[in-house]
Amino acid sequence: MAVTIKDIAKYAGVSVTTVSRALNGYPDVSEETRAKIKKIAEELNYTPNSIARGLVTNKTQTIGMVVSELIKPGVYHPFFLEVLAGIKAGLKKDRYDLILFTVDPESQDATSYEKLCNDRKVEGAIVEGLRLSDPYIEEIKGTQIPTVLIDIPILTDKVGYVSSDNVQAAFEATSYLIKLGHKNIGFINGHKDAAVSFERLEGYKKALEKNDIPYREEYVIFADFTQEGGYNAFKTLIFEHPEITAIFHASDLMAMGSYRAAKDLGMRIPEDISLVGFDDIELASLITPALTTIRQDTFKMGYTAAKHLLAIIRGEKPQHIVIPHKLVVRDSARKL
Repeated sequence: MAVTIKDIAKYAGVSVTTVSRALNGYPDVSEETRAKIKKIAEELNYTPNSIARGLVTNKTQTIGMVVSELIKPGVYHPFFLEVLAGIKAGLKKDRYDLILFTVDPESQDATSYEKLCNDRKVEGAIVEGLRLSDPYIEEIKGTQIPTVLIDIPILTDKVGYVSSDNVQAAFEATSYLIKLGHKNIGFINGHKDAAVSFERLEGYKKALEKNDIPYREEYVIFADFTQEGGYNAFKTLIFEHPEITAIFHASDLMAMGSYRAAKDLGMRIPEDISLVGFDDIELASLITPALTTIRQDTFKMGYTAAKHLLAIIRGEKPQHIVIPHKLVVRDSARKL
């Protein structure tokens, strides 16, 4: 049977209340008694019941992670996995547990954001993957639950967010293609319900403008952040605008779709078409030719989100924290 604080109290010759206050750091217990109780707890391999402790301290040492559209048959989600690994690492030192909430618009309508968090007694939440039209977005703007969003720009007295500088990153990726001599540059963007899609479009436009290249709306296609989205968008761009010599993608997964579409069309990369991605997932360096892309430190993004959420829980002011990015030049784009 599991050891309880009653067992510790019996061995220490003190009351259950004294054991509870000693283990929870209350100052009204002498250091000698506290040390004695902790030593007995270690010897008995005592593991605190986080739920019971939470009822006493109003702290459950538990964080929620709210994600949308995480699991689909056949879809590999490297961005989420790296972020999740970073979050777990960020919580480890403070011994916080993580509960994963997967939601969709229907479940968001059925259960409010505050109820979702309060029912599971989480002290705060990290939110990733929600669409701008999702019901929780408006709720989060007014929430009193400490919250950190990833790539969703909401900043209040209880809500902060972590992201890359998507505008600057897209500017650098597009500028690189222009430096190679490309002027007819397509952009396979993410869907219109993601904040990063508009930020990366802004960076793409700024690069064109700085180099006196007219922006052509027909060169931009919005699609899902998936291989299938990239595959279909690539074919559309090439069939309708064969003069395009380079394409910038809002994600590496979309670029993988373009690789497959180019192969199906008998096109060579980079001889016939130059490609640049965004994210630098592991596969980007393994395919042939290796993909030139924007590296997002997604592990650091998750780690920073976790640390910032704990800071907000402690009463610190929420912020927008920008994670550095880097243009990684490989072999998928050539000089004209």
